[in-house]
Amino acid sequence: MLEQRFAEIYTKFKLSLYAKVFGQFNDREEGLSAVEVFCVEVIYALGSPTVNEFAGFCKLSAPNAAYKINNLVRKGYITRVRSTEDKREYHLNVTEKYMKDYGITYDYMNVVMKRIRERFSPEEVEQLEEILDVISTELMPEVKLNRNFDALGRHPQNGGDE
Repeated sequence: MLEQRFAEIYTKFKLSLYAKVFGQFNDREEGLSAVEVFCVEVIYALGSPTVNEFAGFCKLSAPNAAYKINNLVRKGYITRVRSTEDKREYHLNVTEKYMKDYGITYDYMNVVMKRIRERFSPEEVEQLEEILDVISTELMPEVKLNRNFDALGRHPQNGGDE
């Protein structure tokens, strides 16, 4: 039963994301393809990854990753920022343009979180948070995040305005 319920919740969040991604398509040349949206979502989730970290996570060759990154930079949805520690490396950051045009993928999560807080006692919410923390930190070691999420699922690097 646990597996079924978890799969249902996971699937609902995925379908919400997919509906929003496909709902954002338009005929503008500067619009993003579904693959490009997922690339930016990976960059956002990884939290300012280097080009190599992005390529490695997505299992892309260096030339393929460079092509995708160059297109996203040209369209204004990500930026490359030279590393302060290693001038040979660049970090990738999601732009405000992306967040404005496509960054509504966390809206549904925030709606569900609000409903959880309304439906359950503060103690139950705290217990759920503790369980989710254990799941994220201990039971899912294969997927590493280089970032922290604020209460709205946003990246705090720009004051949470993303």
